[in-house]
Amino acid sequence: MKPSLHGVIVVDKPAGPSSFGVVKTVRRLLQVKKIGHLGTLDPFAVGVLPLCLNEATKLTPFLLEQPKTYRATVFLGAQTDTQDSTGTLTASNAPLPSAEVIARTLATFVGEQWQTPPLFSALHFQGRRLYQYARQGIAVEVPPRKITIMDLTLESLQLPEVTFRVTCSKGAYIRTLAADLGRELGCGAYLQALQRLRVGPFTLDQAMSLPARPDEQTPEKLWEHLIPLADCLPHLPTLQMGATEAAQVRQGRSLPLAGEDLGAKPGEHLKVVWQQTLVAVAVLVDDLQGTRLQPVRGFNS
Repeated sequence: MKPSLHGVIVVDKPAGPSSFGVVKTVRRLLQVKKIGHLGTLDPFAVGVLPLCLNEATKLTPFLLEQPKTYRATVFLGAQTDTQDSTGTLTASNAPLPSAEVIARTLATFVGEQWQTPPLFSALHFQGRRLYQYARQGIAVEVPPRKITIMDLTLESLQLPEVTFRVTCSKGAYIRTLAADLGRELGCGAYLQALQRLRVGPFTLDQAMSLPARPDEQTPEKLWEHLIPLADCLPHLPTLQMGATEAAQVRQGRSLPLAGEDLGAKPGEHLKVVWQQTLVAVAVLVDDLQGTRLQPVRGFNS
């Protein structure tokens, strides 16, 4: 058992269990008190589910904003109340558009846009989760949110199924993207299958599979897949420090900088490292007091 270790374990979530169920299983196996995940996957969805252990839970604000990449299969010509294959069919047998129209319409979704979250979701609204209203048949008007689709690539078109790869910002629902695509095409659509390929720096190549029976998984096997804290923020510039300065930064003290090329601009985050240990995430400040390093979050590892 190594309950004091800190870092991220990337799990390839299977279809069936909820994201919380995976967290609960790993918490029990590793006997760690602090554990969380970087973005919920619906029970029917599979793929990358990064789990933050111990001090790594402090990384959440710096990782949740990172883009996510999915492979989605959409069924055209039908609709469900949940916008996915787990829901009740509400419309079907609509005529399908041509392959050319589908490809052209998909391309229009790239960029910034407003998206209304699905009613069957865990999003909080007026003190309750949306799915609680939906299950009681209560109609609520959910405000749309601005999201960004960075890339959307058609991979397969075998009507009535369309498979594409999409990279999107935080807050984007692929179920809703499927439903919006069906609306634009005039035939309706729902999400049939979903695989998450990447969450920020964490990819499917790093992910480990959980056995069908959790009791077959050994804690030692899980710990072998632990990504250390210092390797969990590869998108941030790194500032190496000596022991004395590192101790000051860990305590939250602001340090003046003079002439260092940090690879970051004022207002941007960077990670402070001593040897192979993540000391803090800090922000570069440049004001009347000069250029300095202001710690945002310290790590005790």
